[in-house]
Amino acid sequence: MGTPRVAPVETLRRWLAAIFAIGAVGAEAELLLLKHWADPWQLIPIILLPAALLVLGWHAWSKSGRALATFRAIMLLFVASCAAGILLHYRGDVEWKLEGDPSLQGFALLKAAVRGAIPLLAPGAMLQLGLLGLALTWRYPTQPTTAEE
Repeated sequence: MGTPRVAPVETLRRWLAAIFAIGAVGAEAELLLLKHWADPWQLIPIILLPAALLVLGWHAWSKSGRALATFRAIMLLFVASCAAGILLHYRGDVEWKLEGDPSLQGFALLKAAVRGAIPLLAPGAMLQLGLLGLALTWRYPTQPTTAEE
């Protein structure tokens, strides 16, 4: 009696996957344009972003549980990379500020570093994408569904 309807939750998952892909491509482009590879730590998001896109494509194609588990693991690495990135950005700003004024310390140094040249909260994009990816996989069925959930 016609084609089966796609469940609303599956439509939502498709939208979340598209939003994730757009965000990941945009973040990767920005990192490459900023030449975000001065030290090995800076390569982490440059590697994680395309890895996530490849695994998401693998899952879209195969619907395998292994692809889903791999994607979830990469999303947890996204979350961890956010915390590491904020710390590294802060340390970079502290170093930069102390080069200019070695007398800075305490709250004055903290305030100067937070307002520094290296954007302290930029790694938050990795947190947002990681949480979006985890939301995309929340209660994901092992087999595609077409019925209402």
